[in-house]
Amino acid sequence: MIIVLNGYPGVGKLTIGQELISKISGRLLDIHSVYNVAFALTEFKSPEFIETVEKIEAIAHDLILKLPVEIPVVLTTVLAGSSDWGNAEWQRIVRLGRERGPLFVVHMHCDLEENIRRIEAAERSAKRKPRDADMARRNHALGKVLAGIDEMNLLKLDVTTLSPTDAATKIAEWIQKV
Repeated sequence: MIIVLNGYPGVGKLTIGQELISKISGRLLDIHSVYNVAFALTEFKSPEFIETVEKIEAIAHDLILKLPVEIPVVLTTVLAGSSDWGNAEWQRIVRLGRERGPLFVVHMHCDLEENIRRIEAAERSAKRKPRDADMARRNHALGKVLAGIDEMNLLKLDVTTLSPTDAATKIAEWIQKV
């Protein structure tokens, strides 16, 4: 089972993912675990950045495929709109889901005010996460569609007023029903 938490920066994907894996006895691969090497050593979205991310993802996906099938894996990502790189990244996730399925996709949203409060949180700096309130404003204004909108197992979850535990509980209950 692959569970993808997809949402814009600051909605709570990592925090909710951590709660979720404790509820479902799973593993978590946060997008920053993949991207931080590329962020540290290359220029964002440069050919070297993309190559680094793809190599780290390949290693991670190979390791995921070696896990016992009864261990669910939660991935966090920020994939929205349409670009060659983003589309290729999504297709790698879909392929992983097919090989280790089923694939569950959760689109996470929160209102702009809450998104700004979360994205500006000081603890995000230590994890190399963006803290730019204008990024949240742009994401809300542009409203690009999150990747996975056409997946059969899709949950749209507004986490504005949910605690991480409550959000994880809703996701776990949804997975059990499906």
